[in-house]
Amino acid sequence: MTDQRAHRVGEEIKREVSSILRTEIKDPRVTGLISVTDVAVTRDLRHAKLFISMLGSEEEQQETLSALSRAVGFIRSEIGKRIRLRHTPEISFHLDKSIAYGAHINKILADLNPGGEGQSGE
Repeated sequence: MTDQRAHRVGEEIKREVSSILRTEIKDPRVTGLISVTDVAVTRDLRHAKLFISMLGSEEEQQETLSALSRAVGFIRSEIGKRIRLRHTPEISFHLDKSIAYGAHINKILADLNPGGEGQSGE
């Protein structure tokens, strides 16, 4: 299998899991805005790491991640129904903190250069 196929399958899994999280998951511990930021699929399509980003406190994020880990079987079965593959990949959820980190860096840069907006030749 090529990396291109793994990437295409990863994108399809990303789209379907986003839909499942939006419409199918009814667990009250899954709160706030959750987005699937990336999916890393192994070349043999047996394992998929889903990176999710969400708003909320650290405690809420860990609670949501725990709830999603408990719903892995349901989500995997839904993926199996929606995507036609020989083997449905084993999935695992991982917290993606890159968006929060980027916002933190932007805040630091804004604090270092107060009033710096609009000075780039406007």
